[in-house]
Amino acid sequence: MPNNPDDILDKLINEKEAAGILCYTVRALQNWRCRGGGPKFIKVSSRSIRYQRRDLNEWIEARKIDNTGQYDA
Repeated sequence: MPNNPDDILDKLINEKEAAGILCYTVRALQNWRCRGGGPKFIKVSSRSIRYQRRDLNEWIEARKIDNTGQYDA
């Protein structure tokens, strides 16, 4: 069990866990990896992708807006 809050943010999680945190599907994450626009990811091997909570949080924060006038479609 991590003792330091940074340990939780740096821990590697699989794409199913990452999708759950973001409230998206695993397929959406896969599409973003191919097309761009999704959170940073770590390619452990050709068949193993991992994410860090820190990167998911940064991706979420970068998309926050205060009002619809700020929305960039």
